Amino acid sequence: MELRWAIRGRRMVRSFDGSPVAPEVIDRVLDAARRGPSAGFAQGVDLLVLEGAEQTGRYWDLALADPQRRARFRWPRLLAAPVLVVVLTSPSAYHARYGEADKTSSGAGGPDVWLVPWWWVDGGMAAMLLLLAAVDEGLGALLFTTEHPGSVLPAFGVPDDRLALATVALGHPTQDEPGQSSTRPRRPLHDVVHRGHW
Repeated sequence: MELRWAIRGRRMVRSFDGSPVAPEVIDRVLDAARRGPSAGFAQGVDLLVLEGAEQTGRYWDLALADPQRRARFRWPRLLAAPVLVVVLTSPSAYHARYGEADKTSSGAGGPDVWLVPWWWVDGGMAAMLLLLAAVDEGLGALLFTTEHPGSVLPAFGVPDDRLALATVALGHPTQDEPGQSSTRPRRPLHDVVHRGHW
């Protein structure tokens, strides 16, 4: 698939048929996410991959532990996604990298002076590549906030120095009800782009 069609075809899918995704397909999607830009090539992004009903079910049991909340959950077929990928960042990887001689001598500064923490930027890029690779593989995907990271992450052995950016659900899509935000029109190019000055 050409990149432009993957970009145009990408949408958030909230309903999955529950059938497994071939391991080699998952590996290609994960490898695409691994290839995102990285500030200083610090490579401070990790991916916690949960596959199959036992692992994904455990995630949802922790994230939707409140029975009333689970009963009211608007997207029940989201829970059928056979793969969940938690995108994690490591601020300590960036602090360590920007403490190395080539970075300290460059005068560019580091995490202590950055206006934007680059671990979040790099994590967002990895997540976007994961979403696009899913489209390229014919999968549906949804990026959503990692629910209750304080209970979810330790349950899967995630080190304390990792921060959860988001979770991406992956799988074979089924007919779903679009989210309410999908009715909002996309801003036209001429409204977004400011050439030369505002």
